[in-house]
Amino acid sequence: MNRSPLVSVIIPTFNRKSFVKEALESVLFQTYDNYEVIVVDDGSTDNTKEFLSSFKPHIKYIYQENKGVSAARNCGAKISKGKFLAFLDSDDLWKREKLERQMNYMIENDYLISQTDETWIRNGKHLNKKVKHAKPLDDIYFPSLAMCLVTPSAVVIEKELFFKYGGFDESLLSCEDYDLWIRMGAFEKIGCLYEELVIKRGGHEDQLSSAFGLDRYRILSLNSFIKETLTLDQDKRDAAVKMLIDKCEVYLIGLRKRDKYSEIYEIEAILDGVSVKKI
Repeated sequence: MNRSPLVSVIIPTFNRKSFVKEALESVLFQTYDNYEVIVVDDGSTDNTKEFLSSFKPHIKYIYQENKGVSAARNCGAKISKGKFLAFLDSDDLWKREKLERQMNYMIENDYLISQTDETWIRNGKHLNKKVKHAKPLDDIYFPSLAMCLVTPSAVVIEKELFFKYGGFDESLLSCEDYDLWIRMGAFEKIGCLYEELVIKRGGHEDQLSSAFGLDRYRILSLNSFIKETLTLDQDKRDAAVKMLIDKCEVYLIGLRKRDKYSEIYEIEAILDGVSVKKI
């Protein structure tokens, strides 16, 4: 481990001691060595701290009360020493050459943020990605409005750039990655190394992405983005407004079927606030 690391690897975890062990091992066996590892334990109750004691002094372990994955990632970023941040979710894995290949790619192409491609595993089986999941290059904004096309576990980003955009929104229980990449993608170019250097594992019960109402957080994100981003080009604003209206209308159909009246009023209020801008 280098005393002045170029890259700070941040692993948030919550009650995933067996997963996080495998994630850590995939980092510690990287062919690239100019990095530090920060594990932010977001209030685990499964003895994660004791379980990870064998990894000291190769990692920096931080415990915080449960605040969510966004707060855990932001916490790690704040105490990091590297010029670049690399995120790895505790249920995902890196291939051995991930950091080396990606850092070379970023230096050679002068990127301040990039991602790699990934392999998808669900319940132990390989999952084929659909065309709609194809990762965009450079100008990611328009294709990313519908759904998140940047994977946190595949990202390396300059720390200064990360904080320029405020980090992950800690008020969002989900889609915090969608939110950050939309805010950033509206103004920054995001590189993509089209090599499957990350293994993204899914299908376990504690994944927020499996719950009904994922689009609720995309709606909240888009609504805030439209209101708060005053320097947005008109074509980008119009596209965001149209996407927000479309998502509200589709989401309301599901809410009405489920008689979720409090949410119906909330989404209708958002829709009313932007519908006059419909194009």
